[in-house]
Amino acid sequence: MNAAIDLKLERAMPWALIAACCLASFAAASSGTTRAPLLLAISGDLAVPMPLVANLVSLTAIAWGITSALGGWLSDRFGRRVLLVVAPLVLAVTMALQAQADTFVSLAAWAVLSGGSCGTFMGVLFAEVSAHVADRQRGRALGWVMSGQSLALVIGVPMAAAVGAMVGWRGWFLCVAAVALASSVALLMTVPKSPTRAAGTRRNSLKGALSARIWGLLGCGVIERVCYGLAAVYYPTFLQVTYDLSLVQLAIPLLVFAIGNVVGTILGGQLADRLYDRLLTFTVAMALSGFSALALFLWHPGVAISVALGFIYVFLNAAGRPSLMAAYAAVPDQVRGTVMGLTGTAASVGWIGAAGLGAAMIGLGGFGGFGPLGLVLGLACAAGALWCRRPNTSLG
Repeated sequence: MNAAIDLKLERAMPWALIAACCLASFAAASSGTTRAPLLLAISGDLAVPMPLVANLVSLTAIAWGITSALGGWLSDRFGRRVLLVVAPLVLAVTMALQAQADTFVSLAAWAVLSGGSCGTFMGVLFAEVSAHVADRQRGRALGWVMSGQSLALVIGVPMAAAVGAMVGWRGWFLCVAAVALASSVALLMTVPKSPTRAAGTRRNSLKGALSARIWGLLGCGVIERVCYGLAAVYYPTFLQVTYDLSLVQLAIPLLVFAIGNVVGTILGGQLADRLYDRLLTFTVAMALSGFSALALFLWHPGVAISVALGFIYVFLNAAGRPSLMAAYAAVPDQVRGTVMGLTGTAASVGWIGAAGLGAAMIGLGGFGGFGPLGLVLGLACAAGALWCRRPNTSLG
């Protein structure tokens, strides 16, 4: 009977909902990621040092992490639809207000609110999609939603540079606001109304869902994001220092890196559903990514080799993430929003940790330490995932 239900659900993949969630994911990622090529323009316009503008990443990550946990809990209490419609609308408004900022303080304030609005709905997106597909489809469905974040690197960053050159950074922020507004409308049209859960049932389900296994997986999520963040944040600088590349020469290597992220995410979604043992898939991907990090940062005979190794590293990391997200989603629907919201908090902790660890490693001995660090972190994440596969670390 359950197999028949799963088969029926598989035939009814909610592509409209997935597309709307992918668009919202793209808008959320673009609100911060696409700021990178515009840092100099923003700092010049507001007359502040460029590193100060760059530090907005940390501020928004903190806000994102806090509201992700809160948003997930609220979605389980009051339903997901209201958050999925209102939060992207708030993102649109705050991006438009950033475009009007005349001081760095006002820009930072609206940027923090933008990060908070993104955190409010990103985990809820994953929970909503998970609720409308069979378990055997969750890897693919969540992979497509995550591809929106990856496309912010492949499409969003080049578009920000091109559009920003024509209409300035303020004009680009208005473009992101328009995308966020479009995603709010799309979610309004595709997300069905959901009932509010009973408080007693919710408390009982939450106690069972937040088991040792889930906390272990959240720890793996922190380490995985540190691994990815080390490369995403410092890979361009590594290429510049190692090969004396100009900003123009960085364009193709960064495009290849971003494509590796997209391809890995999409293929990883397929693997998550076809190999069934998702945590083993994630374990292998993280272990291999650790060894590729060692090669990437310690062996650099030429630009082409380093670019290829960068592609392999981010591909392996991205290929494992859909399996991890699908494992998170295997909890009762009553608390899925809370659990998926906590994944955003874990990711924010990982990003902040990556920035701090990377800066410390550069201060101690340069990029040579990134390789051994990446290997240790990759193997630690793999070991944690293996522990979570044990029978006595059940979902509850």
